[in-house]
Amino acid sequence: MGLFKEDDTLIKRVWVHGAVVVGAGPSGLAVAACLSDRGIPSVVLEKTNCIASLWQCRAYNRLNLHLPRQFCELPLMGFPHNFPKYPSKNQFISYMESYAHNFSIKPRFNQGVHTAVFDPDCGCWVVRTNDFEYLSRWLVVATGENAEPVIPEIAGMESFRGPIMHTSAYKSGEDFENQKVLVVGCGNSGMEVSLDLCNHNASPHLVARSTVHVLPREMFGLSTFGIAMALLKWIPLRAVDKLLLFVAHFTLGNTDKLGLRRPKTGPIELKNVAGKTPVLDVGALSQIKSGKIKVMEGVREITRRGAKFVNGQERDFDSIILATGYKSNVPTWLKETDFFTKEGMPRTPFPDGWRGENGLYSVGFTRRGLLGTASDAVKVAKDIWEQWRKVEEIPNPYSVINRL
Repeated sequence: MGLFKEDDTLIKRVWVHGAVVVGAGPSGLAVAACLSDRGIPSVVLEKTNCIASLWQCRAYNRLNLHLPRQFCELPLMGFPHNFPKYPSKNQFISYMESYAHNFSIKPRFNQGVHTAVFDPDCGCWVVRTNDFEYLSRWLVVATGENAEPVIPEIAGMESFRGPIMHTSAYKSGEDFENQKVLVVGCGNSGMEVSLDLCNHNASPHLVARSTVHVLPREMFGLSTFGIAMALLKWIPLRAVDKLLLFVAHFTLGNTDKLGLRRPKTGPIELKNVAGKTPVLDVGALSQIKSGKIKVMEGVREITRRGAKFVNGQERDFDSIILATGYKSNVPTWLKETDFFTKEGMPRTPFPDGWRGENGLYSVGFTRRGLLGTASDAVKVAKDIWEQWRKVEEIPNPYSVINRL
């Protein structure tokens, strides 16, 4: 192991005989497992102290997978047969832990990546953390689309007398009993948090600033997503969208009348083009219809006691929850490459956005959930393996440095 000092910090330099994988969520674990299955070692770097930190540290208690488990399995190992159709948060975490154990994946925790840059002189990636510098021929970016919470700037937020939190810090409606709560954002998280607040005798007000598709989670006893995937094999995408919207209108009614205006673009097309996921209703819509969840227009300003809305209304609230989603953090640490956009997504769209230049790869940026993650992981491992098998030994440009 090589050592050097920089700004009075002792840095350990390590040559990785295999791939460096950044992120120990489902994407990182999936690609590490696929590499291991082909006999290729990897070092998985994780900035937190656990695997699947989004699920373990940032997910609310009532969260279940929104899609049936067969659409959420990672490569080479399915869910236990006794798991329900829609596994719970804790069941998914246990699956991730079993997955890591099964493939002997042991991430290096508390290794947040500060910079990663390709060094053409040695033909390898230089990945810097607080106290390590990892050198590898291959770098797999597996931090995913949901690495950091999106915190919007709303006028007056600093003046609000009560707590303001992102859904990444929300656990249960127990903490909000008998409170009036403003939930900003009407995606899956906003709708489900509002439902959870209702179930704990809170009074949620849901802000629906933009348009949103709300679909039933199941149609005719079958997964809506599963039906859509099956139909797409036989009929055009826009025809599938029209069918989904027809059934949604028949089963859920006209959501526009509830303040939830539908986009003009169909749900699947919108997901593919803009990455905007439709809401799969798990009970929130009935509470909106009953008036227990009140839908509000966009927020113009946060006040000391509550909020002013774009339609001129003003109301008092005890707490504010920001269900404003997540974003990629790749641009903050991956340097000197145009493989990713400034938003941290691959420039090349699905299904070809998994491979860059000079041994750079991405997993978990397909905007197609865990199904897209699994697809990318298989492709990346195969591509690295095809390079790996051509040489018996990957040359170490720093012969004095130990290998991992």
